[in-house]
This record gives sequence, C-alpha cells and structure tokens, in this order.
Amino acid sequence: MHDIKNIIKNLNVSNLPPETRRELKKYLVQKDLKSKHSLIKSNFMHFVKHMWPDFIEGEHHKIISEKFNNLKSGKIKRLIVNMPPRHTKSEFASFLLPAWMIGNRPKLKIIQATHTAELAVRFGRKAKHLMDSEEYKDVFPTRLQ
Repeated sequence: MHDIKNIIKNLNVSNLPPETRRELKKYLVQKDLKSKHSLIKSNFMHFVKHMWPDFIEGEHHKIISEKFNNLKSGKIKRLIVNMPPRHTKSEFASFLLPAWMIGNRPKLKIIQATHTAELAVRFGRKAKHLMDSEEYKDVFPTRLQ
C-alpha cells in the first residue's frame, strides 16, 4: 500500500488529462475517507474526536478509551468506571460508548442503568440523536427504528 502512495505522490499529474486527474483525486479522497472511517469504527477515541471535534483529550481519556476498545474487542467482559464528577464519565460511558458499540454491532442490546429513569431516558435520547446525525451516518450504516 505504501508503494502505491509513493508512486502517486511522485506522479506528475499535470501531464494527465483533466478527467483522469479528477478521477484520481476522487479515488484518493474516497480511499482516505475509507481509511479514516475504519479508524473511527475500530478506536473509541477516534470516534469521540470525529463526533466531538472540540473535545480536548486528557490522560484519563486515553485510559478509559483503551478500556472501551478492549470491551468492544471482547478482551474484557465487564467494566466499572469510577471517576470524579466532570471528567466526561457520563458523556463517554452513557452516551458515546453505546452509539459506538451499536454502530459496530447493530444487534447489540444495551441496558442503561442510572439513579433515575429520567437520566437513563435522557442519555438514550442523546445517543439516538447522535446516531441520527450525518456525521454518524457517514461512518456507520446502522439505523435505529
């Protein structure tokens, strides 16, 4: 793959006909997008940054993201997240993680447990709203009914 990139990089496209240049550019953009989408699907932090462009990553986010990646891959079966308030625990575990997991495994069933039913419903709606967004639909074909 890297050989192809080097060949294209060193290719003098100015000698190509305009239609061929357009097709080549279109192909490269699609290839880059496909690669980006693959990263978003496989890595929770890439998903977070795609869906939340203003997100500022901290060390604790890297740790929890790796745990979520392990949860998705099946390396771990259960995970308890204990973090102080205002450290994105709820945003990650109750909103972004369910959307990412369902995007990867559409038949997955998720139970949302919180101290009040209203909070669980709110997180569920927030996840559904995210999954209805164009940014999400660009990456995941999953649609909720």
